[in-house]
Amino acid sequence: MLIRREKPADVPAVRAVTAAAFASTDTPVPVEATLLDDLRSCAGWLPPLSLVAMDGGTVVGHVVCTRGHVDDSPALGLGPLTVRPDHQRRGVGLALVHTVLGAADALGEPLVALLGSPAYYSRYGFRASTDYGITPPEPTWGEYFQVRTLSAYQPALRGAFTYAEPFNQL
Repeated sequence: MLIRREKPADVPAVRAVTAAAFASTDTPVPVEATLLDDLRSCAGWLPPLSLVAMDGGTVVGHVVCTRGHVDDSPALGLGPLTVRPDHQRRGVGLALVHTVLGAADALGEPLVALLGSPAYYSRYGFRASTDYGITPPEPTWGEYFQVRTLSAYQPALRGAFTYAEPFNQL
């Protein structure tokens, strides 16, 4: 498996992986696929932080971090993270998250925030955002809204987190 930056030619395959990963009988087009489309056309899209997992010549996973903010300070929001169903539980998600965190750190970003399972994301060093004085966009998210600090993090970075604009349309 190879993790690399997404290329324009990967977009249809990434959308297909996202749709397959979040497919349900109730929703023909999962909200995550539409969100990804909308993120690609917003000011918060960061091409160096849109990564694909390749198995041979096939895209089997994708992760993206987009520009978010803690009050007025730049930060990152992670998601969606997707792995093709037939490649789940094989370490693809693990490799994608480790790689995007390393890339974000190398770019001098202070932190990455996400909404997800504490049981899953704690293995990457994510902790409840409130441990850092960062409030989630939706107060009911509680412990599911998490933050992973990076090398450029300063403890004075506190306040309300906001995602890139397309997240507000969910």
